[in-house]
Amino acid sequence: MKDWIKAARLRTLPLSLSGIIMGAFIAKWRLYGEGGIWDWKIFALALVVTLLYQVLSNYANDYGDGVKGTDAKRISEAESRAVASGKITAKQMKNAVILVAILAFVATIALLYVAFIPNYMNEFYIFIGLGVACILAAIGYTVGKKPYGYMGLGDLFVFIFFGLVSVCGSYFLFTKTFSWDMLLPGAAVGMMSMAVINLNNMRDIESDRLSGKNSFALRIGFRNAMIYEMILLQLPLILIMIFLGMNGFIQSQNYYVFIVMILLIPFAKLRRKIMAVKEPKELDPFLKQVGILTFTMATLTAIGLNFFK
Repeated sequence: MKDWIKAARLRTLPLSLSGIIMGAFIAKWRLYGEGGIWDWKIFALALVVTLLYQVLSNYANDYGDGVKGTDAKRISEAESRAVASGKITAKQMKNAVILVAILAFVATIALLYVAFIPNYMNEFYIFIGLGVACILAAIGYTVGKKPYGYMGLGDLFVFIFFGLVSVCGSYFLFTKTFSWDMLLPGAAVGMMSMAVINLNNMRDIESDRLSGKNSFALRIGFRNAMIYEMILLQLPLILIMIFLGMNGFIQSQNYYVFIVMILLIPFAKLRRKIMAVKEPKELDPFLKQVGILTFTMATLTAIGLNFFK
């Protein structure tokens, strides 16, 4: 059980929850202003679904890299994976991927049933397709003949699914509408997710070079990947501030909603520490820190919108 829990990589879970929290509580704030109803059952099911997607992604990543021999070349003991180390066989992990994929699909159906049945049948079918796409994306990062993670497309897919789909999709579940300004918080969470995967790929840049995993960090080189990382960690709070400004909080002088901006200081400190790193393997501790900052950013945005009326 300990090996399965470790393979699930619990430190990545706050990152996956962030998009749901961001989208759900922006929806709660909007519905409150319009006299609508915010359904806590949708929120609870959405959390279960996104956690299953994340565990599915981590198991599939462990399996895909393990059978391709990528993990065997990793230097970092912190990222010693279950399949590569022999703690879990490839067949066992493949079966776990299939099982979690089925559970994720069933949980997705339950979520969409509560959110859309019986009045929104078209949306129900569209979101089933989106759920299948999420499951395939979770598996396809390292599994298959042409996994997109090995072609340098992991950053793009993470931005789309962990950012835009997670935030805008969860918002739609509650409001049944799409609002263009939701692309701003969606992009903010997406960029933080990209920052995590870029750190991961920067850390493993040498082992990935040996195994033929052409991550985006490997394609542009360590130095440019560091510049890219600084940009990713600079923009999210700016996007959140623009979103709040667009919704009239500056004019209304309701400055409490900007409580999320207290993260400017920890963000600056984190960027400075990452820039000081000389050896790729020293980047590992920052993965958890970026995930926690993302979760905190989403939570403070939710608090500012819903508890400082």
